[in-house]
Amino acid sequence: MPVDKTRRQQLIRQLVTEHDLSSQREVVDALAARGVETGQATVSRDLDELGAVKVRGRRGGLVYRLATDPGPATARDRLGDTLRRFVTSVDASGNITVLRTPPACAAPVASAIDLSEMDGVLATTAGDDTVLVVAAEGVSGAELAERFRHILTPVLHT
Repeated sequence: MPVDKTRRQQLIRQLVTEHDLSSQREVVDALAARGVETGQATVSRDLDELGAVKVRGRRGGLVYRLATDPGPATARDRLGDTLRRFVTSVDASGNITVLRTPPACAAPVASAIDLSEMDGVLATTAGDDTVLVVAAEGVSGAELAERFRHILTPVLHT
């Protein structure tokens, strides 16, 4: 079944988190088992874009895992790309900003915000397709929403 890059990378994130996959071929095969046909070169690019690294797995062999903390400077550089890929709308209420995403895309958005250590953000929580961003004391949800809209411009106009 053909899937877009965003969905394929979501599946790869899930697969390398849940399974010990030690080669690109194993990732290709795991995707195929989920009905996603793709080539090894595409998987190689996806793993690179996702920041996958090889670490010692549960059985001692090297397996793919996602780098958990690229550091705030690198994460800030990637935040815009992540938001533009996944965020479909931005709203606010009180001290909360609400970011909507396609199904299964809220977690990477929340993670990108957390890792970026964005000023004015106290915390995030992610559901399946919604991220709640809690504004820090002295910052309103509307102010944070405007910051997110600025990052998304001109891609998103809400």
